Amino acid sequence: MAGLYYEEFTVGETIEHPRRRTVSESDNQTFCDMTMNQQPLHLDADFAADTDFGARLVNGLYTMSLAVGMSIPETTDGTIVANLSYDSVQHPNPVFHGDTIYAETTVTSKRETSDGERGIVEMHVETYKVEDGTEDTLVCEFDRTALSLKEENQ
Repeated sequence: MAGLYYEEFTVGETIEHPRRRTVSESDNQTFCDMTMNQQPLHLDADFAADTDFGARLVNGLYTMSLAVGMSIPETTDGTIVANLSYDSVQHPNPVFHGDTIYAETTVTSKRETSDGERGIVEMHVETYKVEDGTEDTLVCEFDRTALSLKEENQ
């Protein structure tokens, strides 16, 4: 599915993203290695066992990056000029190896650029981990601002 042009975004609309991902130990290790983040809370089982969490945590930036990736097909795939910002990032609950996560996006505002050629779309992304038999748990949320193409100019 192609992303949305500026005109197709509706303020207040919540877009559910069908992709889910079960985060593996390998995912977390690879992301930490690629970003040179050697925080023992993410990588050292013995260290993490002695923390309040009791186990290694998935790197929060990986969780956020995964949420962005999950949201692209239904929002900005092929219709984006640039991501302008990521703001108000919060991680209210931890993600552990084996957790399955998914995301949803709510369009919070939009406006044309000063030249009227493109549009700026602000979105709030929420990421949840699937819980068996209970309500899913919010694990990451943030605001994303994108510079979007206008269909009328294509």
